[in-house]
Amino acid sequence: MFGRPQAAREPLDGLLTFFGSYHALRAESVLKKAGHSVRLVPGPRAISPNCGVALRFAHERKDETAALLEKSSVQFEAIHHYPER
Repeated sequence: MFGRPQAAREPLDGLLTFFGSYHALRAESVLKKAGHSVRLVPGPRAISPNCGVALRFAHERKDETAALLEKSSVQFEAIHHYPER
């Protein structure tokens, strides 16, 4: 009953990469409004040299995440399974 919402308990083991930081910021806004747990992080250069910002999210919700972003016209480069270390 008390505590963090269910979405906050999901592991943020997914990583969205972008071509520009504007899209990363828009993605964060769209997904938070939809109730997703997300966190902006520095983009790993080994995965994407395009943008210095990436977005952590629950990878198990990747299809729903992609659909929300596409519906909101938020461009992203790729979705990765990238567990936190």
